[in-house]
Amino acid sequence: MQTQAIEDLFQRYIVAFQQQEMSAVKQCYQLPCTLHTPDKAVLITNDKTFTEEFLDIFTVLSHAKISHFLPLKSSFSQLKDDVILACVDWQFIGPNEEVFTDFSAFYHLVLTTGQWRIFNVVSQELSQSIDLETPFKIAYK
Repeated sequence: MQTQAIEDLFQRYIVAFQQQEMSAVKQCYQLPCTLHTPDKAVLITNDKTFTEEFLDIFTVLSHAKISHFLPLKSSFSQLKDDVILACVDWQFIGPNEEVFTDFSAFYHLVLTTGQWRIFNVVSQELSQSIDLETPFKIAYK
């Protein structure tokens, strides 16, 4: 079932981010991939650029003392047998349970060697969130 596979991917993703485990985060991505924020777009073509980009992200999260990530809502639509679009609304929570940031992220997923992997992420303001066909849950701690 696709819903369970997508839930499993995002569960691995949130745990890897919380623990800042580079190899576990990398297993969630298909290279090359792109990351888009309102400020910049990054093309990641190899392990070196992946590590550099995610070290920068982890550094920002560490300096902000992010304690955990809260998925507000999540849904996906299957575009082809091997392509899915997912939308997840996130809050990044600081050490005093305050919201450090919130945003909506659109993930393009591809089925590669039997596993769903992210190949594109577009982050937007939370107001840009959309509800796709199938809601799914991301367990968090």
